[in-house]
Amino acid sequence: MNETYFFDTYAFFEILNANLEYKRFESVQIVTTVFNLAELNYGLKKRLSETVADKITEEYYNTIVEVTLEDIQKAMSLKIKYKEFSIPDTIGYLIAKRLGIKFLTGDEGFRDFENVEFIKK
Repeated sequence: MNETYFFDTYAFFEILNANLEYKRFESVQIVTTVFNLAELNYGLKKRLSETVADKITEEYYNTIVEVTLEDIQKAMSLKIKYKEFSIPDTIGYLIAKRLGIKFLTGDEGFRDFENVEFIKK
């Protein structure tokens, strides 16, 4: 089986933008949340037609995992400490830890966090 990674919204955009640093993640199993897909859809709609943005987002819909109440509670405690983190990324980071998979991002705030695969151009 392929490796599994939690994709934050940054990771999705880097894959879609054909960033060579992210090439090796094109064939991994992806896990994300509905919140990250919402951010992805919004970002795509700012650049592309609604139809194209929705089609791309639909391709990733089956990667969504459940967000538990405990995930939300722990994430908001972490967000209190790291105010610069987005809510979707904070929730995603804690879900990745819970699932025992790496959180894939290029978000500078997560650079030195444990359980993070940090890739930036």
